[in-house]
Amino acid sequence: MRVLGIEGTAWAASAALHDTERDETFIESDPYEPDSGGIHPREAAEHMSEAIPSVVETVLDHAEQTAEGDEAPIDAVAFSRGPGLGPCLRIVGTAARALAGALDVPLVGVNHMVAHLEIGRHESGFDSPVCLNASGANAHLLGYHNGRYRVLGETMDTGVGNAIDKFTRHVGWTHPGGPKVEQAAADGEYIDLPYTVKGMDFSFSGIMSAAKQAYDDGETVEDICFSLQEHVFGMLTEVAERALSLTGTDELVLGGGVGQNARLREMLASMCEERGAAFYAPDPRFLRDNAGMIAVLGAKMYAAGDTIEIEDSAIDPNYRPDQVPVTWRGAAESVARAVDADADVKGAEATVEFHDEEVVKRRLPKAYRHPELDARLRRERTVAEARLTSEARRAGVPTPLVRDIDRREATITLQRVGEMDLAATLDADAVASVGEHLAALHAAGIVHGDPTTRNVRVDGDRTFLIDFGLGFHTGHVEDHAMDLHVFEQSIEGTAAEPEPLLEAFEAGYAAAGDDEVLARLRSVESRGRYR
Repeated sequence: MRVLGIEGTAWAASAALHDTERDETFIESDPYEPDSGGIHPREAAEHMSEAIPSVVETVLDHAEQTAEGDEAPIDAVAFSRGPGLGPCLRIVGTAARALAGALDVPLVGVNHMVAHLEIGRHESGFDSPVCLNASGANAHLLGYHNGRYRVLGETMDTGVGNAIDKFTRHVGWTHPGGPKVEQAAADGEYIDLPYTVKGMDFSFSGIMSAAKQAYDDGETVEDICFSLQEHVFGMLTEVAERALSLTGTDELVLGGGVGQNARLREMLASMCEERGAAFYAPDPRFLRDNAGMIAVLGAKMYAAGDTIEIEDSAIDPNYRPDQVPVTWRGAAESVARAVDADADVKGAEATVEFHDEEVVKRRLPKAYRHPELDARLRRERTVAEARLTSEARRAGVPTPLVRDIDRREATITLQRVGEMDLAATLDADAVASVGEHLAALHAAGIVHGDPTTRNVRVDGDRTFLIDFGLGFHTGHVEDHAMDLHVFEQSIEGTAAEPEPLLEAFEAGYAAAGDDEVLARLRSVESRGRYR
């Protein structure tokens, strides 16, 4: 089978031919390169209108020249339906429809972000990995569960590449900024910057504002670039490890143009080596926006009969990865693995040793993080966990007693509570009680910060909240809604039938909590931040 793919979601006008029999992919690309600043949608669309016909013609010529015997040059045409810039996507969609009609072959509409994941899965040979997508306009973690890719974590403001570009525009550098930051970082030294993760979600707005201010205050650009990489890529690596811990899987693939950064790949490889997990970063030609990944996924979809009629092929600039029915994989497959309720745990934050009456939690140094940043996070989170665990208990929320804390060694000894993690049972009554507990926390002005199914312990009809290391004090409705969002993402990423559990959780919260928080939760969910 030979599938021609067309990509043009933002800056890369690209066409490719994927031959499934030979497992070969030919790619021709003509990137849009703005004179200054970032991508200008009108200019990008003008570039697409000129470049798409040229790259498609080159690939068609290649298809004709390499077809053997009775082999058809093209069996199907695949194209990026979204997400992306509407003016660019419309040009790509029009070209794909015209080409499919002229060749009289089926049309396949591909989600650009799912293609980033699938090319990594295809090239690595992994079974069911977690994928970290790190690109210009996107940053999120995806895992496959019950027939769809689930968003396990996401950026809460902007894509990682766009965030870096905001800093480089501030200092007067041309687009793209990522390679320039990587080059300047080679001569830099560490300075402290903000570091924001919320469960498996993360935010770049604070660190970018701080980086701009540091530049205006006279810090060297090399030091800022070095520290940007250490903090931003540290955040991405940490949430990737959280996703591995939550799902229990031992495979991670990287996608997106920012994945070409050597420091990010180094961090992810180091983290996976420490965990005993397998890591795969595709060749750079498959990391940056390219039609090769569109053709590869298009071929899988075509083989599964997942084609689209011309009249139903409208582009979707907001096409979310979790909206895609994954027809080319078995519905029973899942990234989530079975949870051993009694074994010692190697989490993303710490190792936890279970004893008869107590547990010992050690935040061990992370080799992937800069030593100064690592020491700061281990110290801050250990202190926060001890303090907030006790404060939550005083607010009426079941938590373990704190028996000892060693700040220097970042170690806490806690009362052993519960028979198993919530992830091992996912009982509706237990989930509802988590909603009640979070409502009580929020009423006391406390945010848990990482309320996942692995951070709830269950003992019969009692549930206990644990691991307050990412918690903090706040009365802001947005922070409270984010707590709910983090928990619901963990349910959606691990439960076979998440909908009844989500209803039970929100009913539990509504019984004791603020309706405004639930209304803000709907707003958080509708923002489409991980498009």
